[in-house]
Amino acid sequence: MKLSRVFYNGLINENTIFVQAIGLCALLAVTTSATNGLAMGIAVTIVTIGSNIVVSLLRKFIPDKIRIPAFIVVIATFVTMVDLFMKAYAPTIYKALGIFIPLIVVNCMILGRAESFASKNSLLPSIVDGLGMGLGYTIATTLLGVLRELIGAGSLFGISLFGPNFEPAIMFIMPPGSFILLGIMMGIFNYLRRKKETSNTQAKEEVLDEYIYNID
Repeated sequence: MKLSRVFYNGLINENTIFVQAIGLCALLAVTTSATNGLAMGIAVTIVTIGSNIVVSLLRKFIPDKIRIPAFIVVIATFVTMVDLFMKAYAPTIYKALGIFIPLIVVNCMILGRAESFASKNSLLPSIVDGLGMGLGYTIATTLLGVLRELIGAGSLFGISLFGPNFEPAIMFIMPPGSFILLGIMMGIFNYLRRKKETSNTQAKEEVLDEYIYNID
């Protein structure tokens, strides 16, 4: 198993937000600013990597009949650790994210990776998978937060960019704006991804045709 391929799948081919469209509730709720989006992405990444590590190490010891409850307990443990850490050392962000930090427990992406990947693979690939999936999620949350804050408030990471005369489009820091921007981002992402896949397929076919021609 090529680790680079595992990482790339999590980052691009199986991107949680842009391709699989799962875990959207927290994404749409907290990305009113770039800071919130980045913080949520980092929190989810830490929980995903941590849970993948533990599930991979214990995969041969967890009975099949109780694997899902066991995975949820592992995930909840890491979510609690992140929750307490943010409450102690980042109270402002903790207050801004609110209930959506504990709700990381029910993020479908994290449980899905524990079930479909970490429980079937060794430690190193599971770490790389968690990192790739987490970074893919973080990129999506941060980009959406950047766009919503930039258009809806005229600032970036809390820093005003356009001066007092700028009239922000308030709609984009409200729920309708998040749906609109996310839909546009998903469309662009998947268009570029499929275009690259098509070009790669054509390149492989050309190489194969040339190989067959040389043999003939």
